[in-house]
Amino acid sequence: MKLLTTTIGAYPKPDYVELPDWFGAAAGPDTERPTEEWAGAIARMGDDAEAILARGTKEVIGDQVACGIDIPSDGEVRRENYIHYHCRHLNGIDFERLTKKSLRQGAYSAHLPTITGPVSARDHFLPHDWKIAQSFTDRPVKITMPGPMTIADTTADAYYDDPAKLGADIAAALNYEVQALAQAGCKHIQIDEPVFARKVPEALDYGFENLERAFHGCPKDVVRTMHMCCGYPDSLDNPEYPKAPKESYFDLAEAVDRSSVMAVSLEDTHRRNDLALLERFASTTIILGVVAIAKSHVESIDDVRAHLAQALEHIDAERLIAAPDCGLGLLSRGRTLEKLRNLCEAAHSM
Repeated sequence: MKLLTTTIGAYPKPDYVELPDWFGAAAGPDTERPTEEWAGAIARMGDDAEAILARGTKEVIGDQVACGIDIPSDGEVRRENYIHYHCRHLNGIDFERLTKKSLRQGAYSAHLPTITGPVSARDHFLPHDWKIAQSFTDRPVKITMPGPMTIADTTADAYYDDPAKLGADIAAALNYEVQALAQAGCKHIQIDEPVFARKVPEALDYGFENLERAFHGCPKDVVRTMHMCCGYPDSLDNPEYPKAPKESYFDLAEAVDRSSVMAVSLEDTHRRNDLALLERFASTTIILGVVAIAKSHVESIDDVRAHLAQALEHIDAERLIAAPDCGLGLLSRGRTLEKLRNLCEAAHSM
């Protein structure tokens, strides 16, 4: 059976999209100031900004489709990172007041926007992004957004002092956008919660409840997806970067399966799991990472096919989708194309 394929979110920005992002050396987490330059870069584009961003989106979708990706993302071309782009459209988050904070259990530190008042939705913006992206293909384009716990962990709270309440308000703001995307016609909405894997007790205590708030009222014909990787490096080919415990997936599997989430994205290449893990999911579709996003080595078609065959020993093909581990922004365009071509050829020939 032909397995479906998808990407997770970020794609290498074309050279003419001169926006900083977390993947570039000029604005990566190692500089500790991942959000400062984005607004200025948009302003420098002037009246050409929308045309440039649309052109970049068209190119990255075209790349994915040419490689054979069945459910492409918009590549997050407009974003400095997958979290703060969304935060710029919320009330209560101050991008002028930056606060230094340690993130991801000490994996790195950064100067982050500060929560100074109640968080709430402001203007709809993702339906616009989706409509532009969807206009470039007849395949269903997936739109991604950061989850409540991940936003809270990647901002500095100077107002709530109550992470569950902060998460609930963020979730309500996200739901405003989820509902608008669904009404616009988007059929694949992904909420990213990598922090779940690092903060399992908090995820079980209030994280899933707030994730449900974010997806509340989402129509049944929209695929509710959650991405849950174990951590992103600051550079290619750095095998020692801090990651969440791999046991986290086992600890969270039953809660995922009980939730309204229909598909969950798990990394399985940079660091392999015991694939008996997949048997913990009785009904949830698994988007399995079968190519690494932080290694320059290109996985061969045979390697990817063998990886997927191992997974199929534990899950039916109807509930398995092949994907990269996470976003592709660290890779060059050429390396990305090589990895995606091999991914698709392997998955489509199972």
